[in-house]
Amino acid sequence: MERCGTLKRQLDPITVHCNSGASPATQPASADARPTFLKSVWNPIAIIQLTKIIREGINPVTAEFMNIAHRGASSYAPENTFAAYDKALAMGVNHIELDVHFTSDDHLVVIHDDTVDRTTDGSGPVADHTLGDLRSLDAGSWFGHQYADERIPTLGEVLERYKGRHHFHIEIKARRVPGLATRTIDMVRGYGVTNDVTITSFWKPWIDESRAYAPDIPTGWLVPLGPDSQWEDSIVDQALESGFTQVCPRADIVTPEIVKMLHEKGFVVRCHGISNEDLMRHAVECGADGMTINFPDKLVEYVEYLGAKCG
Repeated sequence: MERCGTLKRQLDPITVHCNSGASPATQPASADARPTFLKSVWNPIAIIQLTKIIREGINPVTAEFMNIAHRGASSYAPENTFAAYDKALAMGVNHIELDVHFTSDDHLVVIHDDTVDRTTDGSGPVADHTLGDLRSLDAGSWFGHQYADERIPTLGEVLERYKGRHHFHIEIKARRVPGLATRTIDMVRGYGVTNDVTITSFWKPWIDESRAYAPDIPTGWLVPLGPDSQWEDSIVDQALESGFTQVCPRADIVTPEIVKMLHEKGFVVRCHGISNEDLMRHAVECGADGMTINFPDKLVEYVEYLGAKCG
């Protein structure tokens, strides 16, 4: 199947915002009282096609638009916990993003930061704690007292609980821990979810390790590294050389031109860094194939609005 098929051509670009090259934040103010993310000038044919893509799971590049709950539905429940993943399922979202680290006794646990300080009542590096230590920590009360029973899950627990219900986008975190990518893949294989996993990282050596160890598992490179860094065309050459499946640009720097170039090179494009609804809309309008998002229900709401507008 042609990677940039008919539907993608109809969607690229589909709004005045993207045609002009202006970012959502620079658009003129409007008296329209609707939420900001709904204020856009749309091509009606493109809206119908986009609605069909997301509602029916059809995408000309990936065969599925990826509404990926970032650390679960983490705007509504403590990140990387069963509560956040369950909430994503309840929203009808079947993609989740999660992060993995090693414990001091070589177990794989699901937590974003290198330390436990921000999201638990403990302190210190994840890698300095045993699994038993981590299981005793409260991983939910920082978000809300009703989540006091949440704990840091192991990767195996997450795969077992959600296999067959979620596609797992597993981000490999710690840079200087040998074997983290291969151990993650071994566990993925052990739980029989190879076809439902994408391995991602900002740290390119982890993705290279994943490709070498399991070329059958899709890989995504999160770029660029660092909140102030900008897009560089050399990213494309490096991703081509390494044979990555996805290139995942930060939403605030993505443009229709970048998406088009990546599609022409055969990459799936999914954005990260969706911190607000303007960036959510911007990523869709620029033709991305998906995004990680803390509030996946807002993306569902957005598409439903577009469908009603065109109905």
